[in-house]
Amino acid sequence: MEKRSFFERLTGTNSSEQRHRASLQEHKEELPDVSADDEGQLTIDMWQTPSEIVVQTIVAGLKPDDVDVSISHEMVTIKGKRSKSHTISDSEYFYQELFWGMFSRSLLLPEEVDVEKSEASIKNGLLTIRLPKLDKSRAQKLKVKSE
Repeated sequence: MEKRSFFERLTGTNSSEQRHRASLQEHKEELPDVSADDEGQLTIDMWQTPSEIVVQTIVAGLKPDDVDVSISHEMVTIKGKRSKSHTISDSEYFYQELFWGMFSRSLLLPEEVDVEKSEASIKNGLLTIRLPKLDKSRAQKLKVKSE
């Protein structure tokens, strides 16, 4: 075992770690070429209770105004954009796995929902969309008018 220098003892590193880091930098995998037109796709959880359908997705780092949620009776679409707060050159990265840019996700719902009573909220980076189910068994009586 080689003796560590004062600097290596002070910083907690050793020359073999430095060689390993240099090797990582030299053999760093090429990042895929992602054009500005590519959109990221959100991962989601979707489940139902007897009265509603719930959709959750992670949107960490975004404000509520940065997320657009569109709902119809049979579909929900989530759109937004993650922007970097600083610029780092590709040569400075060891890993670059986070997605930055436009993202969207459209989901077909398993049954119709009440658009007017639907709600969306963000807490600790978790977007939760609550979609009350339409009660198809409830009959509505119409009053017949004479003309």
